[in-house]
Amino acid sequence: MSHTTHEELTVTRAGRNGRVAVVTMNRPDKLNALTQVMEAELRDAMETLDRDDEVRVVVLTGAGKGFCAGMDINALEILPPDDIRAARWMRPFDMNRRADYQTRYGYFPALRKPVIAAINGAAAGLGLVFALYSDMRFASANAAFSTAFARRGLIAEHGIAWLLPRTVGPGHAADLLYSARKVLADEALRIGLVDRLYAPDALMEETIGYADDLAENVSPRSIGVMKRQMWEQPFQTLAEATRLANAEMFESIQSADFKEGVAHFIERRPARFTGQ
Repeated sequence: MSHTTHEELTVTRAGRNGRVAVVTMNRPDKLNALTQVMEAELRDAMETLDRDDEVRVVVLTGAGKGFCAGMDINALEILPPDDIRAARWMRPFDMNRRADYQTRYGYFPALRKPVIAAINGAAAGLGLVFALYSDMRFASANAAFSTAFARRGLIAEHGIAWLLPRTVGPGHAADLLYSARKVLADEALRIGLVDRLYAPDALMEETIGYADDLAENVSPRSIGVMKRQMWEQPFQTLAEATRLANAEMFESIQSADFKEGVAHFIERRPARFTGQ
């Protein structure tokens, strides 16, 4: 297991062959509240991992007792309305057909690899935004959630008003946004805000185990295409989604991963997918 340390972030490689990257927000004394330094390091780490063909799954978590308590109030920026599309955030993304995710945190869905949020404690404000931009959310029984914005005189920022209703439904989304109340882990599971719930001391082991199964036993090419399909589908009709799926199926049948998928099944051996 290898480690890369930034100023406010740690990147660890895990899994049988080091194909799972664990990105840990690392300000435990502040419940990993976001600063401009951490924000920049997170984006750079994610983009670096996306370019690394040895990495197949990314797990995002927080050090200590919190996941991310939102933006550090001492580091809160006064952003002009058009800053969200400033050039420094608009690096090219691998979202071939869509421009809809060209926003400040659009690099989460733009990653070719699945991102699993391992929510070990408080996820509030931007911390909840990061969790929603992830592909899956696994939580500790100690986790707690809050949109927080309404209780600070703020609004639903960074696309959470788009993401949250698609995750928990419009009624629950309105409740969580308007009230900004604390939601504990069992309710979060019940309303679909998280996908799995684990005992606190089992969260990382279970999450890494699941991530490692993806990394070792399924085609990274298939996951990359399916991730793009799922993030693009809100902007498509059923007919458009079906036509694009048919085109992708044709391409997948020509791929090395398809040939390996058939071969390892017939030969009853572990898969050796390359992502090609």
